[in-house]
Amino acid sequence: MAPLLEAKNVSKVFGSGQQVTVALDNFSLVVSGDQSSFTSIAGESGSGKTTLARLLLGFSQPTSGQILYEGKDLWKMSSAEWRQFRRDVQAIFQDPFEVFNPFYRVDHLLTTPIEKFHLAKSKAEARSQIEQALAAVGLRPDETLGRFPHQLSGGQRQRLTIARALLLHPKLIIADEPVSMVDASLRATILESLNSLHTQFGISFIYITHDLTTAYQISDNIIVLYRGAIAEVGDVELVIKKPSHPYSRLLIASIPEPDVEHRWGEDQELTTATDVKAGANHGCKFADRCPFVMPMCTENVPPLYRTDDRRAAACFLHREAPVLASERLESVMSGKATAGAG
Repeated sequence: MAPLLEAKNVSKVFGSGQQVTVALDNFSLVVSGDQSSFTSIAGESGSGKTTLARLLLGFSQPTSGQILYEGKDLWKMSSAEWRQFRRDVQAIFQDPFEVFNPFYRVDHLLTTPIEKFHLAKSKAEARSQIEQALAAVGLRPDETLGRFPHQLSGGQRQRLTIARALLLHPKLIIADEPVSMVDASLRATILESLNSLHTQFGISFIYITHDLTTAYQISDNIIVLYRGAIAEVGDVELVIKKPSHPYSRLLIASIPEPDVEHRWGEDQELTTATDVKAGANHGCKFADRCPFVMPMCTENVPPLYRTDDRRAAACFLHREAPVLASERLESVMSGKATAGAG
C-alpha cells in the first residue's frame, strides 16, 4: 500500500541567478496510511519549516522532487483526486484570527466544509456533527456558536479551527506553529486537543514548531531542520535527551530551565568556528557555527548516519556508523530495528 503522503527528495528554491535562497534541500518524509503517527518538525526561524508545510499541503510546487499523495504526484492529480486530498490532509495555521472572515459568525467556518463536502443530509445532522466536533476540542456550543470571531479568545478561535479540521475526518493534520500566538495558559489545552485527536481518532500529525518543549511533550518522532536540510531525525526521547548533532545540542541548550542557579547553555556551550567561511555553498550547512568542524565538513555534505536503531544524524562525527538512505527514513522514526538500513 502506498503511503498516505510522501515528500521524495524535495527541494524548494526561491529567486534566480546568483540571488537564490534554498529554503528546502533534498528533503524526504513518509507518512503511513496504515498507522497513525505524530511527528514534529523543529528548527529556528528560517530553517524551512513553513516552506515544508506549504509544499505538503499543495500550496506551492517543489523546485525538484515530488510530493506524493497515495503514490500519485500531487501536481499531476485530477480534480477528483485533489478533492479527496483536501479532505484527507487538513491544516491548522499559526494565526487563528486570519482563518475567520470578521463579517461572518464563527458558525460559517464549520458549516462551509459540511456543505462543500456534503457531510450531512439535513441541518439537524449538520448541527449534531458540529456539536460533536466542538465537544472533542473542549468547546461548548452554547458559548461558541452565534458569535463573531472578535468575541472569542485566541484559544477558542484556535480550537474552532481544530474542530473544523475534525469535521472532515482527515487522515493527516499539518499544524504550523498552532500554539505560538496563544497565551501560555492555553497552550496545554490546545496541545491536549491535538493529542486527543491523534489517540482517539487515529489522525496522524505533522507538528511544525520552534518550541522543543512542546515537541517533546506531544510527539513520538522529531525532525530537526537546519537551513532547509535534516540535521537529526528519530525518536523524540532520544533526540531531545541525548542529541547527536551539534545543532540539536545548541537548540536544546537554549531551552530555559526552572533552576535559577543553572545558566542557559552551560552544559552544551557551542562557539562559532571562526576559521570557516559562513554561507559556503558546499559542505555541511552548520560548519560555520560548529566547534567540532573538520576539513571534510567544508568539503562534503554529510549524509544521515544511523547512530542507533531509532535515530540518525547528518554529522561526520558519526562517520563510523552506517549511512541511512533517504528512502529508509521512516525506519528510524517508527523505531523498527531494520537490518541493512543503509
